[in-house]
Amino acid sequence: MRKQFSGIAAAASLLLAQAMQPALGQETLTVRVAVVTAIPALAAWVAQDEGFFDAQHLSVSITPVQNVALIPMTLGKQFDIGTATPVDLIKASAGGLNMAAIAGGHLEEEGHATNALVIRKDSGIKSVKDLAGKTVATPSIGAILQTALLYWMMREGVAANSVRFVETPFPNMADQMAAGRVDAATAAQPFADRMIQAGNPSLGNVLLPVANPALATVWIAERSWALANKPAVERWTAGLRQAAAFIEKNPQEARLVLEKYTKLPAPVVENIALPHFEASLQPSELDIWIAVLRQLNALQEPVDTSAILATSQ
Repeated sequence: MRKQFSGIAAAASLLLAQAMQPALGQETLTVRVAVVTAIPALAAWVAQDEGFFDAQHLSVSITPVQNVALIPMTLGKQFDIGTATPVDLIKASAGGLNMAAIAGGHLEEEGHATNALVIRKDSGIKSVKDLAGKTVATPSIGAILQTALLYWMMREGVAANSVRFVETPFPNMADQMAAGRVDAATAAQPFADRMIQAGNPSLGNVLLPVANPALATVWIAERSWALANKPAVERWTAGLRQAAAFIEKNPQEARLVLEKYTKLPAPVVENIALPHFEASLQPSELDIWIAVLRQLNALQEPVDTSAILATSQ
């Protein structure tokens, strides 16, 4: 009897000890995230403010950085996860950086545009074919907006070397256009709307000639980190998925979060078209951009899509 009681007591003690320990799935994981203070980061901000990351037992510290092109070089060091465009990711991989997409960011599609090709009202430009011999402002040479415009030009038979591109920060584009220094600009919101409201027409979304919808941003990490931290990647993606659904159903609340983090005036935020966020990511969406870069002779080395994906799907 004593032996039986001893066995029962031992079993009870073991169960109590196990109950007192946090379950593996409930252990809080920590990730460090780098974002540019712009609309593509909205899903992460909403997930943070609405408690979606907390619900996934994920502690997230979000740090703003000035230049999206610098993020890949910081991953695995100062940060674990960062936002990027598919063009940034593909070029980083081709350049030897071991980066991979872990989740989707946002898609450009009709009614959910975050950029526009704005034309100076007195430039005489009526279509992309008229860009030959003109000067175009773009935020960064070789980045996604210029890449998409070069592809659009190629489709319309406009030689790349017939257009002069000048790097211009988004906030400075309106002044450069008003001064007559540039004839057109690949502008992001809300800067595009400000130029359009000043009477400068738009030829449309720069990314849609590439695909409609077009993958515009992704969340990336160092591939070795992503593979070694699959639970963190899964929870990050789940939080983003909840945030995307929240933004879709509660656009006004989402705009308040956008206003909070970007410090943009409320009237400006009210008129911004929110993008469509999609945490899931399909290889074909990256294949499209690899094909575009190849057609533009912008890839020196081949890129295997499977090598730049480390999603939780």
